[in-house]
Amino acid sequence: MSLNPTVAKVTDRIIERSRGSREQYLDQMRAAVEKGPARAHLTCGNQAHAYAAMGVDKEALAATRAPNIGIVTAYNDMLSAHHPFEHYPELIRKAARAAGATAQVAGGVPAMCDGVTQGQAGMELSLFSRDVIAMSASVALSHNCFDSSIYLGVCDKIVPGLVMAAACFSHLPAVFLPAGPMPSGIPNDEKAKVRQQFAAGEVGRDKLMEVEMASYHAAGTCTFYGTANSNQMLMEFMGLHLPGASFVTPNTPLRDALTEAGAKRAVEITALGNEFTPAGEVLDERAFVNGIVGLMATGGSTNLLLHLPAMARAAGIHLAMDDFAELSEVTPLLAKVYPNGLADVNHFHAAGGLGYMIGQLLKVGLLHDDTRTVAGEGLALYTREPKLRDGELVWEDGAGESLNDKILRPASDPFQASGGVKQLKGSLGHGVMKVSAVAPERRVIEAPARIFHDQGSVKAAFQAGEFTEDTVVVVRFQGPGANGMPELHNLTPILAVLQERGLKVALVTDGRMSGASGKVPAAIHVSPEAAKGGPLAKLRDGDRVRVDAKAGSLDVLESDFDSRSPVQVDLSANTHGIGRELFTTFRANAGPATEGACSVL
Repeated sequence: MSLNPTVAKVTDRIIERSRGSREQYLDQMRAAVEKGPARAHLTCGNQAHAYAAMGVDKEALAATRAPNIGIVTAYNDMLSAHHPFEHYPELIRKAARAAGATAQVAGGVPAMCDGVTQGQAGMELSLFSRDVIAMSASVALSHNCFDSSIYLGVCDKIVPGLVMAAACFSHLPAVFLPAGPMPSGIPNDEKAKVRQQFAAGEVGRDKLMEVEMASYHAAGTCTFYGTANSNQMLMEFMGLHLPGASFVTPNTPLRDALTEAGAKRAVEITALGNEFTPAGEVLDERAFVNGIVGLMATGGSTNLLLHLPAMARAAGIHLAMDDFAELSEVTPLLAKVYPNGLADVNHFHAAGGLGYMIGQLLKVGLLHDDTRTVAGEGLALYTREPKLRDGELVWEDGAGESLNDKILRPASDPFQASGGVKQLKGSLGHGVMKVSAVAPERRVIEAPARIFHDQGSVKAAFQAGEFTEDTVVVVRFQGPGANGMPELHNLTPILAVLQERGLKVALVTDGRMSGASGKVPAAIHVSPEAAKGGPLAKLRDGDRVRVDAKAGSLDVLESDFDSRSPVQVDLSANTHGIGRELFTTFRANAGPATEGACSVL
């Protein structure tokens, strides 16, 4: 199948837009490659420090003839998704030795759990933790002792930050190893129902706690299709995982075999082998287009609309929101995974998963097959799935058809003809909406605005019974420059309750919503943000606002709007406590949401 004309046009436009910066990036990568293995240029004293504690590997390291893998890990006990990484370095070192190489943990990166910080002050550090992770990983690799790299990370800001670092160390191969999702717990729709009941005062905290603990109950990624699992999808579509690796559950023989295979592959693709695959060549324009198509076809997290531009910029590539919008229009929605449906990622994987989906999208010309990947040449490799046969890891042809068409459908019969994310433009600025979980009849809301400056005020108004008519809830001064652009996911149960009471409601904000955001229409990432004089800062209570995800518009319907001056608010409360003092520079230097809200690139 020839490449879809829109996919080809968008790719060509990205290539042309990025030509100068990409050429400079590749020149720098080639210069680093030509210097040869970095360890060869270190002094004996440099190397002695690096190998002092390496025990049985010291001799091989000192000889500098065998590849050495640098492991960057986001392991901690706070994130269930990262808990399995505790034992990965041991598996990787063992597999590296068997392949005639060595491996060292180069360093760790911070990894916060957004599930813990939702609605808390710590959430204001969340987005910028991506930039910290990129810098931390770069510090780890700056020892310059490595011929290849392995990244251990899963969740929201962690994978994007690690990809940014991998792009900056473009001359090194980069293999990403996931931990996999936790086994399925209580159904996600049952959890959401109890959350709404608690928000409405119908059940107590004991019932809510019982349900939450039954949902988040084991090691592994949360099983809904939020940002963490969208990241895993992205790593397969962009060729940084081994095929079929994303959704294999932790602490299983297949999971361990994939980890060992990833280490072996990291050895094989070094400059010392015959299949040299530097990260900078994997992370090209085609890979990013494939990632965007995967995001739209799966109805993935809106957070990736922030992360992908930042990741691409690290590789000398410039993405624009129009690229996302045009690709969304031609990409069918092939999956229904909570919050877009009732299934979780384990059900999705069992139905055929990413391998089936990649095969479908390749058949209709919506993906570039001619990409370089850590598995080899061509994205078609990712239509295969890993299996253990007599204790040996093999890849076999994946499902040729969906095993559950309520979860996963062919491109010829999608859930909807266009993708899961819609771009919105108008007099209130530039925003996006995740429409894959929003019923078609709720995608156009015109109602008076209620203006708030924090989540707590919305909750207080709800508890006071103030929402009695159709309303567009506007929560402004939540952008990256104002307070770090926190997620406002705690508003989801409240707004869902109002919607179920028969009101037409929508959210408009310059902040973020979680990747788990669902059925309430939410115009998010609105840019320019209110703190920088954006149009949201001119809104008043009662203004008529129209949120139209069908037409792609976001407008205020007041004749005097343009003549108003933007309001200013005291943001000093967001500048201290919980480490926020240390992020002043990040807030001051953050770019707009349309360019990834990045503070370091």
